[in-house]
Amino acid sequence: MAGLAAVPFGSALAAGRPGNPNASKPLRIAVMNFMHENVTFLPYDTTLDDFIYEGSPARGEALLQSGFGTISGFVKVAREHANVELVGVESPLFPKRGSASGWVTKDAFDTLLNKMIADMKAQGPFDGAYLSLHGAMSVRDVPKAESEIARRVREVLGPKGFIAGTFDPHGNEDAEFLRHADFAFCIKYYPHYDDRLQGERAARMLIRACRGDYKPTTATRKPPILTASVLQWTGASPWMDLVQRALVWEAREPDVYVNFYYGFAFADVVDAGMCFQVMTNGKPELANHIADDMANTAWRLRDELVHGTKVYSMKDAVKLAKDALAKKQAPIVFADHSDRSGAATWLLEQIVAQKMSNTLIGTIADEQAIETLRKKGVKPGDPFDMEIGGRLDESAGKPVRISGTVHTVSSGIGRFGGNAASQLWVSVKFGDGNVVLISPYLYQNLEPKEFLDIGINPADFKAFAIKSRVHFRRGYYDSGYAKTILLCEPDQPFVGTVRLEALKYKTLKIDKFYPYGKNVTYP
Repeated sequence: MAGLAAVPFGSALAAGRPGNPNASKPLRIAVMNFMHENVTFLPYDTTLDDFIYEGSPARGEALLQSGFGTISGFVKVAREHANVELVGVESPLFPKRGSASGWVTKDAFDTLLNKMIADMKAQGPFDGAYLSLHGAMSVRDVPKAESEIARRVREVLGPKGFIAGTFDPHGNEDAEFLRHADFAFCIKYYPHYDDRLQGERAARMLIRACRGDYKPTTATRKPPILTASVLQWTGASPWMDLVQRALVWEAREPDVYVNFYYGFAFADVVDAGMCFQVMTNGKPELANHIADDMANTAWRLRDELVHGTKVYSMKDAVKLAKDALAKKQAPIVFADHSDRSGAATWLLEQIVAQKMSNTLIGTIADEQAIETLRKKGVKPGDPFDMEIGGRLDESAGKPVRISGTVHTVSSGIGRFGGNAASQLWVSVKFGDGNVVLISPYLYQNLEPKEFLDIGINPADFKAFAIKSRVHFRRGYYDSGYAKTILLCEPDQPFVGTVRLEALKYKTLKIDKFYPYGKNVTYP
């Protein structure tokens, strides 16, 4: 083409950053991790012991290779750049109970964060810091935990360094984190398919900023919409529409990044609820325009966002499942979205009462039962007659007696937690081809093949009763495996309910949010 000079491959101009004198500037970047998703309505706290187990805290290469999607994405892309040194700062990994625990104690938070900051100081100085966070970590007497982490890191890094964080879309965020940090990259999809992609973005943009090629300018909006997690599946409208709108803005405007936090309603904190953040390269007017567009669009869709998903009672779900079996609409998935402890027995109770057959219940969390079985030296083929589940709190229901035969004894599903090898999981055959899997902690099954890890063949079952909100759809819906999916919760509106007005909020003013306040307006 006339008028266009050839550009040597690999030159600064070819890379789109002509003449950048800092293109190969040596950089040292601190990599840190501190994440949790707390259900503050659960009656037991998350303590220091929950974060400390074999492999956690992690440091150095052990942290960089810890397996979290966002960290692995960050490390991969950062190491594709020349003259970039990554330093793994001592950090706790995800707590061993997963998200089945309440407030993080201030002692646990302070102890772990102080160790992180001390190690950062010892290994510094740094040009930048990457924070692998969740966004819904709730700490007693710390109003905004992730912002406090960023503030403490900024104190060590200094004003000239750059900070990037990655987040789960169930984060409860506002503008506070970006007062101390420069970037935030939030997973867009639910199920969370793009965690590695957001880690990759964080690496790329942090390095560009450190080398003077990006001047982050941000805008934040919080439309007053509060929703339960089970409603937030991005595989269908209207949630899909908001994700797509964010992607369109990123596609049409160079150097624009749009975060869509759905919010986490089961944390009673000041910043709960939906949030949009926009980052541009030195263009504040554009950032504000896009943030307004995203928030206004969500507000227009508010009724569909809140009321667009059908949820059944446990009794009705089992009845519908039996009808589906008669019509050969199996496999069937019962998604018990409301069980935040993992110990709830409401669905198991109905499966027994209505004499469901060929059903795998995976799982009922019961640490006490597991310890009893461990002491007995449980093995496959043993007779089994015990009450399981319930006990943890009112929302878990009452224990259910199961009589049958021990089917499998294992150390747990490989994906689960950081210490699966030290766990004991026991499955029991009962009734007409049913199996119930007992685990020590909450387990969210993502796909049927995971059960093969513990010697259970999913092909032996026509129905699966699992403790999951949306993540299960990657293995049961996207694959076309399930013919019938039934979202269910008990008649009583407990801690994971879609009926948020029944929860005893003390900090969050729920009447300030749609659909719980009478005269909620936006903007």
